[in-house]
Amino acid sequence: MPSIHHLFCLALFPAGSFTVISMALACFLIGGLPFGFFAGKLKGLDIRDEGSGNIGATNVLRVMGRGWGYTVFALDFLKAFLPVLALRYLLYRNWIHAPPLSNESLLILCGVLVVLGHNYCPYLGFKGGKGMTSSAGFLMALMPWVFLTCFLTWLLFFYATRYVSVASMMASLSVPIATWFFYREKPEYLGLGIILFALGIWRHRTNIVRLAQGTEHRFGDKKA
Repeated sequence: MPSIHHLFCLALFPAGSFTVISMALACFLIGGLPFGFFAGKLKGLDIRDEGSGNIGATNVLRVMGRGWGYTVFALDFLKAFLPVLALRYLLYRNWIHAPPLSNESLLILCGVLVVLGHNYCPYLGFKGGKGMTSSAGFLMALMPWVFLTCFLTWLLFFYATRYVSVASMMASLSVPIATWFFYREKPEYLGLGIILFALGIWRHRTNIVRLAQGTEHRFGDKKA
């Protein structure tokens, strides 16, 4: 006989396509929470009109200071980390069933949609951040060794160049490489690594242009 917890979760998350759609939508909406925008409003400004115009933690840090920047970073990280971690737990306990997707495919779908929610914020006209912090939270919940590799790569290139954009793009490049090294037996994870790399480069396309023109600001530059 199924437990009370099992029956409760089946009632909340019935098997089938509805589960996939509802979980995916919820993750997209959670990922879209614009904490950088909220922080700016608390200070009486629209962060989209300041600095680079980005709602991410880097721009918040530059415009509003370290306390605000680190807080937004933590919130953007957690809004990806916690939903994916919670979903892993529910799937592990068999409290959610989502055929025809496998457990890993559902985790990947929901994690990618959290990142897309941040990138294309549904609350701000589908304009958002670059998704690096949310991608990091997603990776920490799903593939911690890949996250660690990505984080160390970011640190190395940031301190070597002082360009956040360069560090972020190199960290993006490290994702599919580290995924192949640690999870080569899981094709779904390899596909995810390529997707996150492509998203990271695409969202930094304007930075690439500025780097080529020599107009990209280094971190700590007063003009930034």
